[in-house]
Amino acid sequence: MPTVSVKQELLFQALGRTYTDEEFDELCFEFGLELDEITSEKDIISKEKGKEKAKGASDVVLYKIDVPANRYDLLCLEGLVRGLQVFKERVNVPRYEKIIPAEGEGQKLIITEQTVQIRPHAVAAVLRNITFTKERYESFIDLQEKLHQNICRKRALVAIGTHDLDTISGPFTYTAKAPSEIKFKPLNQSQEYTASQIMDLYRNDSHLRHYLPLIENKPRYPVIYDSNGVVLSMPPIINGDHTKISLNTRNVFIECTGTDITKAKIVLDIIVTMFSEYCEKPFTTEAVEVVYPNGKTHIYPELAYRKEKVKPEVINKKIGISETPSSLAKLLTRMCLKSHVRGNGNLLEVEIPPTRADIIHACDIIEDAAIAYGYNNIQMVIPKTYTIANQLPLNKLSELLRLDLAAAGFTEALTFALCSQEDIADKLGMDISSTNAVRIANPKTVEFQVARTTLLPGLLKTIAANRKMPLPLKLFEISDIVVKDPNTDVGARNYRHLCAIYYNKSPGFEIIHGLLDRVMQVLEVPPNEENGYTIKATEGSAFFPGRCAEVFAKGQSIGKLGVLHPDVITKFELTMPCSALEINIEPFV
Repeated sequence: MPTVSVKQELLFQALGRTYTDEEFDELCFEFGLELDEITSEKDIISKEKGKEKAKGASDVVLYKIDVPANRYDLLCLEGLVRGLQVFKERVNVPRYEKIIPAEGEGQKLIITEQTVQIRPHAVAAVLRNITFTKERYESFIDLQEKLHQNICRKRALVAIGTHDLDTISGPFTYTAKAPSEIKFKPLNQSQEYTASQIMDLYRNDSHLRHYLPLIENKPRYPVIYDSNGVVLSMPPIINGDHTKISLNTRNVFIECTGTDITKAKIVLDIIVTMFSEYCEKPFTTEAVEVVYPNGKTHIYPELAYRKEKVKPEVINKKIGISETPSSLAKLLTRMCLKSHVRGNGNLLEVEIPPTRADIIHACDIIEDAAIAYGYNNIQMVIPKTYTIANQLPLNKLSELLRLDLAAAGFTEALTFALCSQEDIADKLGMDISSTNAVRIANPKTVEFQVARTTLLPGLLKTIAANRKMPLPLKLFEISDIVVKDPNTDVGARNYRHLCAIYYNKSPGFEIIHGLLDRVMQVLEVPPNEENGYTIKATEGSAFFPGRCAEVFAKGQSIGKLGVLHPDVITKFELTMPCSALEINIEPFV
């Protein structure tokens, strides 16, 4: 969840009253938020860098508030205050309007076809006659950063640029050029650089270096010019210094470029709705005409309102309350969802404002009604269905076995369910096609390419990471493995496996064999062929020749135990012999 830091004094001033810490914590909870921490800039620096570095830092009290990740309208002081004031019925839900200038007087953003392969989408808007103070300016910049980290996915989907409109003249052109052809003075720099030099300049910058890979390998870089050839920005990296906004800025040109047009429209709507309250005419935004490469035009921001219809009885049933339609309409209006009763009281018409991009389905409306009603006010009742909760037998068996394995001197490990193809195939001397592994379609890293088909690699990597620990190392894990199964509805099946490893200067096969006997003893499985368990000599690619046995129980093969092959041990960067056991415990449920 994103955390919004707001100054207590500014917050109370905007809310029109003061709260004790406990009262504000309660207010946040009622509104579906959480007051995470009460701190100050000095306390934060002191914790991170020590008291010496904190000298001279501000003692102003900061409230750190956890906000749901999809509530983009609460990521700044303005939206937070507005939401709380409407929730407490101190102000009405504002109506956001876009003003379309007369023909020839408005701003225009022209997108060229060169941007198609890089960042094809752009939207824009103008905040006219806005009044900034130091606090408003800081909030304006902070909201952009919060959006960049959240919905913009670290600028991969959308990058925001804000410019002093009085320093530039339209129409504006969004195009893409070779890095050597782009030259301008970046924000807060004293000289001009080419795009290539800018990339080198920010390669070690703690903030901007994370965004360089988004375009650095592209043959062309996106860039926005005004009619005089002045560079506004090179998205998603940096704005130009020429258009830098300040406390004296009166007209702000906002552009959002990206790879996802839906996200770009949401981001633009959020910025203008949050800060248009500081315009001369509050909650109004001047529209900008965007011209696409095919000649089509569109007016932004959309600031679209839409209406949804929900039945009051559905809301009452889902939440477990019995409110009247008019009462439910009032609850939803407190959540900035202006609602009216329609028909004979059997329908609620809910207006979704442009600030609430999180409202996708009727369930989202019902959730807001529940928040406004108060979760603590919902009466707890015994369910009408008569059921008795019980632990899944397989999980109960797993828990009992974990206790006995720990009592036998083994330490439990929990490893990742995903691993690399190399871990379950090459390193164990197998071919990946024979593992029947479930592959991840678009793995983000080589370490997480497939779902594990055995617990062994995870434990071996755990030992490799703990080689400096005193010997012997005795580890076990009881978890699921996954294999393909065309007979199931999802095409794969989970099996609960038990795996144990003994790592020491000698292989310790007798230790692992003894552990198997102990497991079978607690499972009350006798050592005989008819109705118990047996082990038979076999060969396994991961095991040393002549030092491997297959375990049979309940008339089926349930796993193997033995001394691991030296090649396997070496591939996992281990230097000492190792014996292992891995069995399927599901037949014993």
